[in-house]
Amino acid sequence: MPNFRRRGAAAPALVAVLAVLAACVPARAGGEDDGRPLVLTTFTVLADIARNVGGEHVRVESLTKPGVEVHGYEPTPGDLRRAAGADLVLDNGLNLEVWFAQFVQDADVPHVVATEGVEVVDIADDAYAGKPNPHAWMSPANVELYVDNIADAFVDLVPEHADDVRANAQAYRAQLRAVQAELVDGLAAVPQRQRALVTCEGAFSYLARDAGLTERYVWPVNAEQQATPQRIASVVEFVRERDVPAVFCESTVSDDAMQQVVDATGARFGGVLYVDSLSEEDGPVPTYLDLIRHDVRTIVDGLTGGAS
Repeated sequence: MPNFRRRGAAAPALVAVLAVLAACVPARAGGEDDGRPLVLTTFTVLADIARNVGGEHVRVESLTKPGVEVHGYEPTPGDLRRAAGADLVLDNGLNLEVWFAQFVQDADVPHVVATEGVEVVDIADDAYAGKPNPHAWMSPANVELYVDNIADAFVDLVPEHADDVRANAQAYRAQLRAVQAELVDGLAAVPQRQRALVTCEGAFSYLARDAGLTERYVWPVNAEQQATPQRIASVVEFVRERDVPAVFCESTVSDDAMQQVVDATGARFGGVLYVDSLSEEDGPVPTYLDLIRHDVRTIVDGLTGGAS
């Protein structure tokens, strides 16, 4: 068994359930066994990154489906069976998948946290203040660390294909750097006072840091109910003071609160951003690179006047 990192103890009853399920189902419970090691991830973004690193040498599946919110996901008995049959489980960490620890962390399943080594940005306010912002994948530079961690795990998992895994990782990192350069170069002409990223959810702290943008949001992580009149008024004041040209909202939440900001300030609604999930293959963001490129171009267009 490869020398993967593990976490602490889970609830004994849940671990017992997982052990029973593992004994009752085939090793490839998540799909048809094609002979490749099965890698199970917690959400679609992480699955796509892992597929790019592993290539044809591993079979990667996501517990959550495209379009599903990962924060409050509730595991099913089928998820337990899939985890029991996996050769490796990947999660994001940073408290993104609170539900994840409840059923897999003490099971006999190798486990790697993709965010290991990331320089964490804490949530700044409200009940979440001081806790790590989990959306580290919204920084292409951070995802280079994801790639390194996943590549190390896959080299252990399929050592006979180590050269291919390393080559895949190198090629993918080059694409990530190109997206990062597009972000920085695209925003170079925006005046310092207007270099602000205003969104519904505080999911863009890492991207804002990388791009030299000041972040403001209507609510912190996964707390849409906190779009109070006071928070909306605070965002309105910030947009007016900084003369922010455009504001944005995420695909998985209502943009009603941000439209109030638009009405009160005259800022443009710059468009919809994607964060927590990929779309179906025929949708707008079927891969992580599609997602981050879409968001980068939407933000650049909004803040430079190119938004429609």
